[in-house]
Amino acid sequence: MKLQELRSLHSYKLKNPKISVKGITDDSRKVTPGIIFVAIAGLTHDGHDFINEVVKKGAILVVGERSKEEIHLNKDTDYIQVSDSREMLGKLASDWYGNPSKNLTLIGVTGTKGKTTTTHIIYHILKSSGEKVGLVSTLGAYIGDRKIDTGAHVTNPDVLTLNKLLSDMVKANCKYAVLEVSSHGIHQKRISGIKFDLAVLTNIAPEHLDYHNNFEEYKKVKMLFINSAKERVISGKSARLNLLPGEFNNINAETALEVCEKLGIGKKIALKALKSFKLPEGRLEEMKTGKAFRVFVDFAHTPQSLEAVLKYLRTLTANRLICIFGCASERDEKKRPLMGRISTDLAEVSIFTAEDPRHEDINKIISEISAGADMSKAEFAADNADNLPQKTKNIFYKIPERGEAITFAINNIAQNGDMIVICGKGHEKSMNYNGVEYPWSDKKAVDYALKGNTLAIKR
Repeated sequence: MKLQELRSLHSYKLKNPKISVKGITDDSRKVTPGIIFVAIAGLTHDGHDFINEVVKKGAILVVGERSKEEIHLNKDTDYIQVSDSREMLGKLASDWYGNPSKNLTLIGVTGTKGKTTTTHIIYHILKSSGEKVGLVSTLGAYIGDRKIDTGAHVTNPDVLTLNKLLSDMVKANCKYAVLEVSSHGIHQKRISGIKFDLAVLTNIAPEHLDYHNNFEEYKKVKMLFINSAKERVISGKSARLNLLPGEFNNINAETALEVCEKLGIGKKIALKALKSFKLPEGRLEEMKTGKAFRVFVDFAHTPQSLEAVLKYLRTLTANRLICIFGCASERDEKKRPLMGRISTDLAEVSIFTAEDPRHEDINKIISEISAGADMSKAEFAADNADNLPQKTKNIFYKIPERGEAITFAINNIAQNGDMIVICGKGHEKSMNYNGVEYPWSDKKAVDYALKGNTLAIKR
């Protein structure tokens, strides 16, 4: 492909429009001769600081937001100044991969909770109805039945990877693509240049306020995406269906049915497909224990989702509900006491533990969670089963190591008929301490505990 063939460059004067393009990147480390480099100012690094380096490495065109004089660039270098580098990167990525979103019916799902489940239900119904469909979600990407390793651990991969996935879907003759869309992905323009036919909003509640300045800004970002699509579907607040565990999942199912109906899938066909749907990994996933108590793993990590999960599980057991969870560092700190109160209000036993402490003291996080405990109903217990208080109030424990918390619940707390739910990590395969991602799995920790062992993070 030649520079002049990239539609987004048509309004710019290029010195060498017929030069061949070998690729596009915003990572200076990936620049080789023939590459277009887009300089982006990130949270920790600014691509503009590496412009002279990428020119020496053979970049044929540099795109940035600063003036040519400001970056002291050699006058012979082809440089384009734009108002928004992220926006231009998305447009160039779309051009490079043949504008794949125009050749697909694209459905995007956003919301504070329920995004992953809703995208997977839509994908399942379309696939079960005989349609060729692709999926990109927090749990990975699929083209038809084929799982694609994107190497990404975020909801929305970078815009180049995303366009490559969409291009592969077009090549595989997919008619539809279902994308989970996060507020970070919208704000960081990881979906720039991608045209959505239908946008879905599952719900909006305070979340990611560490990143967005306030709730109003967070809502604006979500609605910016919703209003960009040709059509939109907004989830209801209650459900009439009762096919999946919990009302929240049935709301997701009804939303997916409405989407598929708009796409021309008959309701009877969609309902039949829905009956064979299984919740995604780490979403109210029950573990096989061989014990007389039940264990669930769930991704609930907001006050609203924790409350919904606990209220649902409360309907499944007449005995004790045991809840294990933490709150991630460098995230909205205001939710910590709220979640502590919800858990001690609804669960007989709560265990506050680690969930991606990152650079923050885990004991500080746990103290902030326990500060919200409903002390009219709960009391703090010692960290061993020998000192369990009499069953007059709900109790809570502080156990910083997540593996120890899970083992303690399974081997020291749980009794016949009890139910344990481990919230916050769900499908995730790592835990962050001091900026380092260590291998971690709640499901593996449960397996260890059932064998009388404890899964530990060596750091």
